[in-house]
Amino acid sequence: MRLPFDENVWSGRSDDREPGDTRRVFNQVVPFIEGAPIDDAPVIIGFGSDEGVRRNQGRTGAAHGPKQLRRALAGLPAKASATVLDAGDVVCDDEDLEAAQAELGHIVSDVLARGGRPLVFGGGHEVAWGTYSGLRAHLGDAHNRRLMIVNFDAHFDLRQSRPASSGTPFDQIACDCAARGMPFNYVCFGVSDLANTAALFERARQLGVRYVLDADMQESQLTQRLQGLERMIDAADDIYLTIDLDVLPSATAPGVSA
Repeated sequence: MRLPFDENVWSGRSDDREPGDTRRVFNQVVPFIEGAPIDDAPVIIGFGSDEGVRRNQGRTGAAHGPKQLRRALAGLPAKASATVLDAGDVVCDDEDLEAAQAELGHIVSDVLARGGRPLVFGGGHEVAWGTYSGLRAHLGDAHNRRLMIVNFDAHFDLRQSRPASSGTPFDQIACDCAARGMPFNYVCFGVSDLANTAALFERARQLGVRYVLDADMQESQLTQRLQGLERMIDAADDIYLTIDLDVLPSATAPGVSA
């Protein structure tokens, strides 16, 4: 099911009586209109799902993420002039995760086809499979284009069990790439040695996953990490970036499942 744009979450302080540019993010957000021009604008797509986390034996609550992320962004100062479009939320409230992911993929593909830049707010990390599905539908099976998946995450999310969950999206992507005869180009930054079993590290090795442990992601190592990431980006044609909040310290992101 898809819920429409909710203007109530896009509100905040007004500094209109002050001189200069006093806009905040909520001043820039407008509804995504089917068929209307996009012109390279970022398009927010919410994915309100707890089902993947529930299947993965995690703590539910991620379904509230899209609304809370919007509220957190709404009052920030607007530093760019670009309009932001909001396409509303795909919600999974009937345990049919696969149908919700398919709907998300359809919207992502449509936004890309019209020249927009999808910005998907989850939800559990099952959002990654739905987002990738839309990206793959847009790119097709063009073997001359090199897709790199960059994940900032404490976990590999390479579980092989099915039905799919918030812990399986990158294994699903790996299987899809294998079925298409395409390379699985996946790098994960912030992997926790204590949050992944030996089996998951072995699965990462089998798939040729590149990763950086959380212990090697400290501020003093930032320059080295950025240089390495830039080299990877230079070697790719398309980038899918995904960020799992559990890569952050627990004091910074206390509400995550793991």
